Amino acid sequence: MLLIAEKYVLWFLFYSFCGWVYESILVSIQEKRPVNRGFLNGPLCPIYGIGAVLGIAVLGDVHQPILLFVLSAVGACILEYVTSWAMEQLFHTRWWDYSHFRFNLNGRICLLGALVFGIGGVVIVGFIQPHVASATQMIPLSMMHWLSFVLIVLTLLDTVITVAGIVDFEESLGQLAAVVAKYSDAMREKVGDAVDVVNDASGRVSDMVEDAVSGPLQSGREMSTELMYKIKDAADSVFNRQQRRMIESFPRLRTDRNDETLQQLRAMFERLNRRHQ
Repeated sequence: MLLIAEKYVLWFLFYSFCGWVYESILVSIQEKRPVNRGFLNGPLCPIYGIGAVLGIAVLGDVHQPILLFVLSAVGACILEYVTSWAMEQLFHTRWWDYSHFRFNLNGRICLLGALVFGIGGVVIVGFIQPHVASATQMIPLSMMHWLSFVLIVLTLLDTVITVAGIVDFEESLGQLAAVVAKYSDAMREKVGDAVDVVNDASGRVSDMVEDAVSGPLQSGREMSTELMYKIKDAADSVFNRQQRRMIESFPRLRTDRNDETLQQLRAMFERLNRRHQ
């Protein structure tokens, strides 16, 4: 029983790594920049590993390709929808959004994704997994014990560090608004009425960031760049490493309360990155 569990641990990590490679390549092409796509710090996308081992365990005896495709597509969509909902409830943040795709369900899953996962299920269960299982059998028993133990401990530590770093992401966005609001009056004096800072009860600074991105400031592009760098410095002081990584890794990241500020901040970062290219 222990040996079977250790094999599933290794398979989970292997397919999580494959998912990370797939996601990183796909999103890097879409964003036209290198993207380290992963919820964890390590090169793993756990949802792919979970989906793969569930498919192997439940569908391993299904040999009819069409049935395997349908079951894989439906099962993966259920897993993706539940994961999206659960992560949003836990972190008040939506990590991916398919609203821009046709035939999507609440932006959490879409038809194209279902087709990809269905094909992936057929390929993994029908073709890849037999070779992976054979390779696993070649690992000496003692090495299997230590390898699975060390890797799962490292993955659990990575998970704890990641969750601890991002659990207060919404609060950090609110802190950013408060930090920028402290010098908003000074900014207004320098640029006159060109920057209309909205400092309402929620403390949002989206209009200020929007002006920095669009560049309509009275003194021209130079002042716009100065304003953007000041906001960037404020963001660097508020967000921890995990939160900054999430902003970079998930281009469609959305939050419940401060999403407008987040999207304007992301647009500002993208403009600054283009200026350095």
